[in-house]
Parts: sequence; C-alpha cells; structure tokens
Amino acid sequence: MRAYSRGIAALFGLIYRNHNLLIVVAAFAGMVTLAVISGYWLFYRAAYVLGGLVPLCFIWARIHIGALQVTVDRPNDHLQVGQHAEARVRLKSRSMWTKLWLELEDETDMPGEPSRTVVTIPAKAVRNWKVSMRCGRRGVYTAGPVKVTTGDPFGLFRFSKRFGEKQPLIVLPQAEELPYFWAPAAQLAGEGFIRRPTHYVTPNASGVREYHPGDSYNRIHWKSTARLGRLMVKTFEMDPTSSIWVVVDMHKDAQHGEGDESTEEYGVRIATSIAYKYLQANRMLGLMTQGAEAVLLEPARGSHQYGRILEALAIARATGDRPIAQLLQEESRRFGRHTTLILITSSVGEEWVVSLEHLARQGTRTAVVLLEPHSFGGPAAPPPLDSLVASNVLTYTVRARSDIGLMLGPAGVTGDNLPQRQKVGTR
Repeated sequence: MRAYSRGIAALFGLIYRNHNLLIVVAAFAGMVTLAVISGYWLFYRAAYVLGGLVPLCFIWARIHIGALQVTVDRPNDHLQVGQHAEARVRLKSRSMWTKLWLELEDETDMPGEPSRTVVTIPAKAVRNWKVSMRCGRRGVYTAGPVKVTTGDPFGLFRFSKRFGEKQPLIVLPQAEELPYFWAPAAQLAGEGFIRRPTHYVTPNASGVREYHPGDSYNRIHWKSTARLGRLMVKTFEMDPTSSIWVVVDMHKDAQHGEGDESTEEYGVRIATSIAYKYLQANRMLGLMTQGAEAVLLEPARGSHQYGRILEALAIARATGDRPIAQLLQEESRRFGRHTTLILITSSVGEEWVVSLEHLARQGTRTAVVLLEPHSFGGPAAPPPLDSLVASNVLTYTVRARSDIGLMLGPAGVTGDNLPQRQKVGTR
C-alpha cells in the first residue's frame, strides 16, 4: 500500500514539474468530461488521442535512451591554466531504429560552461564527439560522467542516462615571465660572484660581452648593442650553494578579492612565476604555505621539484588559521646566512615585519612581494611599507589588475632599495 502511494505521489510530481505533460493531462480530463456530459463523438475521439499520446510518448523516450553504448577517453588528468581539457566520446547504437536528437553534456565542476552538443545516430551506427574545455583557473576538479538526454517529439517526457565515471582533473597554475625580478643573494663567501661559463640563465647578471655564434638571442643586451654598434650578450653569475625559500601567506584573514582578482590567486601566480624563474636557473628553491593544508617542500633543484611545487600550489587554499608572523617564527630554524627568503603577503599587520627583522639579524636575506589590499577590495588601512623600507627590506608592491611581470621589477619597488647594478643589468 505504501509503495502504491509513493508511486502515485511520484506520478503527480512528474506531471506537476512537466508543463507539457500537465497541459496534455488537463486537456484529456477536459475532453473526457465534455464527452460524458454531451455524448458528442468528437470529444470521445479527442480523449482517445490524448489518452493514447501519453503512453506512446513514454515508450518512444524510453526506447531512445536504451540500447546505447558510450565510452569516454580522457588522455590527460594534469593540465595547466590556459590549456584545454579534452575527451573523446564514442557513441554506439545497438538499436534497429534511428536515435534522433540525443543531447550530450560532459558534466564537470570546472568554472565555465560545460560542453554540450546534439547528435543523431542512425541504426547500428557509431558517432564520435570530441570535448574541449578551456582550463581557466587552477584547482582540483572532476570531469564526467557524460550525460545523454532524450525525449519524445512532443516534449512530454525526458530521460537522462549517465555513462562513465567521475575522474579527477588537476589544473596547475601557469608561470609568467619575470624579466626584471631580483632578490638579494645569500650571505655566503663568494656569493653571487662565481663567474664561469654556463648554459643556464641565472637571476644574477654580471655584465656583457661580445656575441659569439651559438649564443641564445634572448641573452642579447640591446642597449649595449645599440651603444657599441655590435651585438653584445649578457653574462651571468652562478650561485650554486645558497637556497631560496618562497613563502606564500595563506592566512584566511589576510585575503581579499574574489575569483581571479583575489590576493589568493595573485599570490599563487607570483609564487609559480618565481619558482619557474629560479628553478630554470638551476637554483635550490623550496616552498612554504600555511593554508588549509600546510605545505613544506625543502629546497631542491630541477623539473621534479617544479612539478611538486605546481601540484602544491594547484590545491592550495587560503583558509589557514596561522598568521604569517607565527609561521615565520615557528620555521625560523630553516633560515640562516645560507638562505634568501621571498615572502608573498597581503597582510597589513606589523607583526610579520618584526619577524623579518629577526630573521635579517640571523643573516637571512629577505625580499617581500606585497599585494596591496585596498586594490583588491580590502580595507583602506595602509600596508607596512614604511617599516619595510626602514628595515631595508627589498619590497615589491603589486596591485590588482596589474602586470606582475612589470610590477616585480624596478617599477614596483618601494623606495630605492634595488641595487643599481640590478636595475640596469637585468633588463
């Protein structure tokens, strides 16, 4: 009895949600009423047509969604921002009837409109569909399953069926070029002055020399070339022993803005770009954050380290409850005279500046990338620029909707604490 009641309730719910079906049922009820009252044959035949239309449409829709085989192939589960997530969907009909107007949708929780299309499959035929969706924001998402929806010609019934499984998809942040960025070298003997031939482009430019066949064109120093009238290329200093720590502030109370124009996303973009710059130069680089999950990657070299950093930044979320000052204090033992610390933060407090000063007294060389909170919709309270300048901390200021490649250079430096050699030599 209860199952029967639930079936009746489900039927009435279906009729109520489907306006076309509701109209047909109402028309059927009206024709039956008029036929009983008047006895006129036209009302009886109209009632027969409307009454038979509903089960026929139901059977049509059910047959259309059945006898269908769908396979999904997703070649990549690790992508970068700007790339396209692709999938190949193969639909095979086992029915002896043509399947008209099958609506296909590749379900995903990735930002943006999901991929949709409409296909018609002849009897015993095969159709292929290539899905391509742009990855607009880093993160961990799911792709699939593929939903196939069909119905009857009158739109009375719609049935959907899902094929395939949900598959994880990691979108890694995309690095940007930082041609003018510079950070102080660690205080080691000979630090920054070890000159020897190298095929790496390091962050430390030492001078220029004449162009030799085989030199890369991106090493040409155009100002010197124009001044001397012959091709000149930049030379670089190797720094093989010191390590660099990139610390990203993921404290929830220090974040402002939404979506791509948020301090969280800018911090991840900047950290990715700095990691790319130094690891391409074969430097030792590590990463530290205190977001939803603490990340601590010890300094290392190479593409493997870069891949680990990208994955860590892809899943990082600014929901941490440890202030950046506390993080610096608790991890201060990892920094010393052999270390350069690059801090990325949007905090307006003064406590973390005190922590940086303490690290500087230990011999750690520091640089700060300060995300201006007000430009991201945050409070109008000024960031501690004066304290950083007074402490002789190299500080870059980055605003919302700005080019980080330009802001992380002389144009974004607060005060005049960027050495003149780097202002000229890195351009």
